Amino acid sequence: MQTRSIPKPLIWLWLIATFAVLAEGYRQAIFISPAEATMGDIFRIFFYHVPNASLALVPPYINLLGSFGYLFWRNTNPERAQASDALAIAAAEVTLVLTSIGLVTGMLWARPIWGIWWTWDERLTTYLLLWLLYVSYVLLRRLSSSGQTHTLAAVLSIFAAVDVPITFMSIRWWRTQHPGPVLTGGQVDKSMLPAIFWNIAGWGMWSAAVLCFRYALERRRQKLDAVKSQEFLAEGDARGY
Repeated sequence: MQTRSIPKPLIWLWLIATFAVLAEGYRQAIFISPAEATMGDIFRIFFYHVPNASLALVPPYINLLGSFGYLFWRNTNPERAQASDALAIAAAEVTLVLTSIGLVTGMLWARPIWGIWWTWDERLTTYLLLWLLYVSYVLLRRLSSSGQTHTLAAVLSIFAAVDVPITFMSIRWWRTQHPGPVLTGGQVDKSMLPAIFWNIAGWGMWSAAVLCFRYALERRRQKLDAVKSQEFLAEGDARGY
């Protein structure tokens, strides 16, 4: 099992660029953008909530593609099937991190503004369902030892992908307590947009880096497992089993 490695200079360049963009996003969010007229400084949570909550809707489809690849190649091309499976689990874990940040920052904003930590409106409920689906996905991959684990996880990824457009469109389909579209609904003053866009770029680059590192780690684990299996079989043959 061979894996292609990314040249280390490119890795370091990407990491440095990522931290630089995140630092600029922090500067824009905390020091440059003005306080919101009615909410004051508590609105600055949105500069992190909006990027993470929005970006969390992207890796589920990478997870879905990886799952489809595994199902398609599992009986004909084990190498591609394992690569697809590694991509699927990496995307699932990135999704879980982003949705967790989205939920936490949303609740931190809701408590002082709404007076409650949580309300069961359509956007929050469908977003929580997405988080629960990926908690289930990761737990299934970690705790189950069944030979059907990968197949069951792939099926679960389909349900998660179906929930994504429902979550995205919820504030357009229903009149929810959750604010309307922030970027396309004209609810944010133009002076605040740079902070949002810098943080979208920074957290997007961070997510891409984590996805690649997690994929490489999973591929390495697969390679080690394959070597151990071969050694076990060779030892069995040597003993005449």
